[in-house]
Amino acid sequence: MGKRVLIIGAGGVGNVVVRKCASVPEVFSEIMLASRTKSKCDAIAADIKHMNIKTAALDADNVPEIVALIKEFKPDLVMNIALPYQDLTIMDACLETGVHYLDTANYEPKDEAKFEYSWQWAYQERFKEKGIMALLGCGFDPGQSQIYVAHAAKHHFDEIHYLDIVDCNAGDHGQAFATNFNPEINIREITQDGKYWEDGEWKIIPAMSIHKAIDYPNIGPKESYLLYHEELESLVKNFPTIKSARFWMTFGAQYLKHLEVMQNIGITSIKPIMFQGREIIPIEFLKALLPEPGSLGENYSGETSIGCQIKGIKDGKDKTYFIWNNCKHQDADNDAKAQGVSYTTGVPAMLGAKLMLEGIWMKPGVYNTEEMDPDPFMSQIGGYGLPWHEEINPVLPHEY
Repeated sequence: MGKRVLIIGAGGVGNVVVRKCASVPEVFSEIMLASRTKSKCDAIAADIKHMNIKTAALDADNVPEIVALIKEFKPDLVMNIALPYQDLTIMDACLETGVHYLDTANYEPKDEAKFEYSWQWAYQERFKEKGIMALLGCGFDPGQSQIYVAHAAKHHFDEIHYLDIVDCNAGDHGQAFATNFNPEINIREITQDGKYWEDGEWKIIPAMSIHKAIDYPNIGPKESYLLYHEELESLVKNFPTIKSARFWMTFGAQYLKHLEVMQNIGITSIKPIMFQGREIIPIEFLKALLPEPGSLGENYSGETSIGCQIKGIKDGKDKTYFIWNNCKHQDADNDAKAQGVSYTTGVPAMLGAKLMLEGIWMKPGVYNTEEMDPDPFMSQIGGYGLPWHEEINPVLPHEY
């Protein structure tokens, strides 16, 4: 029996989610795509010939407006592919209407570059009492990265001690400066302090101050920077044997040069300024100047590589393990008219939603992806475009 899904957000990732959901009509029998800009929804819907995608204009900051649309369309699940600022308003609407919820990134307040799961975890009892489920951060990282850790814990380790999530985009989009997902979120994420887990506490470092070359499959060594990423918070909570957890991401020299100049002149700031008699937020103005992430796919060459390097104990012996996916930007464009970063976020979101609607991943409350059984996801994700590879006991460059 097919289900109805309401997808909120029509950017680069929303485009992928709609197309991938529409490719599984036996599960997603009715789809509505909603966004503040209805014309973006209409353009995506018009390009999907084999299914009638409904569209709607929606202000995702407005709880009564979200509630009204949910009551009108009556979805079984709301997929929040909007901005992280809107997680709580959409969760509030789902709570009021008794509808399941999924997102791809954790909440952060608009006026502070700070993201953590505490705000969303606080909904646990209310969602349980209502008999509905929220699945948080079901993209790639967060999302598939945590499922990789859950898979490793279930099949390869008695205890996980050390975890490095390594994320490389070795693609070339031909632009002088562009971000692969929402520019505002992207720049806020990498300009805040870095943070990693070590020996039971969080260590704080200046932004981009720790970096090293990491060797990525099929790509080679790329300079990688230690960032804070939200899945670290839930992984150290759900796998308490972890002694160290870090997240690394690559950035090219040209990207960092542009970013440094923009920081120096203040255009990455989230603090309002007065301009010609009206208040503007510099980073929102910058976002308007930069290319839409969803527009980068057509001319994008190269590939992404995202994986988990893990060290721990199995049967009393030390063990290392590496699990990863490489995604070619051109393959993503051919499959879903997207670049690889949008694609690697949108495909896991579709599969997480599918498993929820099929009742395979379904229990009332608020959960992160590593709290679900990884096996159904791992057995299917390759068929939807993100095959995984593993190496047992590789030599890992841990500095421990």
